[in-house]
Amino acid sequence: MNWSETLHSSWAAVRAHTMRSLLTVLGILIGIAAVILTVGLGLGTQKDVSEQISSLGSNLLIVSPGSSTGSDGARGGFGTGTTLTRADAEALESGIAAPDVVAVAAEKSTSLSLEANDTNWTTTVTGTTASWIDVRSREVASGEFITEEQDAAGAAVVVLGSETAEELFGTPRAVGSAVAIDGKTFEVIGVLESAGSDSSSNLDDIAIVPLSTAANQLIGGTTSQSVSTIYLQAASTDRLSAAYQQANQLLLNLHGITDADSADFSIDSQDALVSTATSVYQTLTVLLTGIAALSLLVGGIGVMNIMLVSVTERTREIGLRKALGAPGWAIRRQFLTEAAILGLTGGLVGAVLGIGAALALPGVIGSSIVVSPVAVVLSLVVAVGIGVVFGVYPATRAARLAPIDALRAE
Repeated sequence: MNWSETLHSSWAAVRAHTMRSLLTVLGILIGIAAVILTVGLGLGTQKDVSEQISSLGSNLLIVSPGSSTGSDGARGGFGTGTTLTRADAEALESGIAAPDVVAVAAEKSTSLSLEANDTNWTTTVTGTTASWIDVRSREVASGEFITEEQDAAGAAVVVLGSETAEELFGTPRAVGSAVAIDGKTFEVIGVLESAGSDSSSNLDDIAIVPLSTAANQLIGGTTSQSVSTIYLQAASTDRLSAAYQQANQLLLNLHGITDADSADFSIDSQDALVSTATSVYQTLTVLLTGIAALSLLVGGIGVMNIMLVSVTERTREIGLRKALGAPGWAIRRQFLTEAAILGLTGGLVGAVLGIGAALALPGVIGSSIVVSPVAVVLSLVVAVGIGVVFGVYPATRAARLAPIDALRAE
């Protein structure tokens, strides 16, 4: 029996029990779909995060409160402390000790309730300085951004994100309107251009007020002079390392810290954040893919079981073929081919379902899913491999049947 005849015979055997064959490959089908979807989700999320971080600018440094690295090598208190103040930002902005830092924007954020036209909306209220709009690479759609004079005066003015304006006023044309923030009246002086969402927040759902206003009127208390983040813009990408060193040394001096390992702040660049995000999502993708692969193992066991049933049902057929001179390797080849067809069938259906889900889900979950051709091809190879591997024992058992015993079988 040549390969063409073997394939025809094997396909006929699989089609003879269509429902049983479909149930057999269910585990492989689910496993392949899950692997393709999991890898795609990991790649898509990694892509979204990388694009969002990179959109802030390749020459941007981000200073966060909290220790950078502890003695055990782990980050401690990253972004959660109150060790950064507006005075730190002003010292960095002076350009004396950090000449390669050309722009600085400090932030202080909290979640507060906004009210306008009998509509309540809770959003992130961020206090910042006039340079924020340039440092964060944002644009004003209408009106204007806060000015240095408004910040110095502690003016009750606010710039809304496009979605926040839509929720409060039913339209992004909100300039000149009044809005109550935590019970205090503010004038809307501008609305930002839409910027979409990143992995952790909606960039269009935000309210921005002068930093002094946030510190003195909205986010007071003992931490009123602290800031949550300081954004630094280097003169150029080539001067990023120099800006980092200058900013780091200045902050160490301001905080009276002699040992850099004891720093109560952390400075990250875009490249570092992209690298960290990539590492995290790669690890997560590997773990989730490993879990999905368990379904493939279950599918392989199902193939082996159904092939053993097939061998038992076709014992007389096997005996007759061997009695007519069919060699054991031909019997083995046919059963291995049947197992491979089962694996390939499950792989193909699973790939179609996985790709279909990858195309349909982004609009539902709000995250990109990138279908990897490599993952699809490897999944199909693995599916066929699983069918063959788990078909070896049943095929070998069939090949070793003695003709006379097989012909006597009921």
